[in-house]
Amino acid sequence: MTRSVRRTRRTLQVAGAGVAALLALSACSSSDSDSASGAPGSDSSASASSKLSGEVTVFAAASLKESFTTLGRQFEKDHPGTKVTFNFGGSDTLAASITSGAPADVFASASPKTMAVVTDAKDATGTPSTFVRNQLEIATLPGNPDKIATLKDLTDTKLKVVLCDKEVPCGAAAQKALDAAKLKLTPVSYEQDVKAALTKVELKEADAAVVYKTDVHAAGDKVRGVDFPESADAINDYPITLLKNSQNPGTAKAFIDLVNSAEGQKVLTEAGFLKP
Repeated sequence: MTRSVRRTRRTLQVAGAGVAALLALSACSSSDSDSASGAPGSDSSASASSKLSGEVTVFAAASLKESFTTLGRQFEKDHPGTKVTFNFGGSDTLAASITSGAPADVFASASPKTMAVVTDAKDATGTPSTFVRNQLEIATLPGNPDKIATLKDLTDTKLKVVLCDKEVPCGAAAQKALDAAKLKLTPVSYEQDVKAALTKVELKEADAAVVYKTDVHAAGDKVRGVDFPESADAINDYPITLLKNSQNPGTAKAFIDLVNSAEGQKVLTEAGFLKP
């Protein structure tokens, strides 16, 4: 065999080895790419295919009733197999229930003070986040027959005025506004949550109540809203948190994410809430 032929064979052998190596590298690269992109059997694919399920119990301030009910329906629609159950009420009462062991997954309060009751008891997971704010408004009878125009007008002893209890965020905010205006008001009753205060006006059992703008908005033509400048001194922040003893933390966290999302914020601002 000539030297030229032997050289040609060696060249072909080296070239063949190089091609084989390139094919092997290509196969490895393809395998890694499939794994990273979530190919069947990969961890990514398993994670993407996992679905939210089960029930979530949300304890929320009474003023959130309409908007949270809407968001709950949307959440169940987006995640078949889930159920959102709400307990609406005065934030102080809800906080006390949570620290006493009531089963709940999420707490949405109408003030940082009532949220602190839960966080101080170490019943929350992580740091609560403010998702909306709310401002006070005077709710009067339809048409405002008593011509109420200012917060000072509510001090007229001829009027039957209702306030939230001072321990409830809406009551604490009302008292703060009254203090800022240096006014003293003696209501005919203190109610345990903002909806109860508003109902007194809706049933014509009171001439006026100091409630949130969102509640006046939700009541429609059952009441008339009157703005007052002192309300700017008593705007409430609304924090929300995942609770430590949640039985369904993944789905609960997803509901909180919906509340904070652009979609959730749209529902809340349309209800009259202010952005955080």
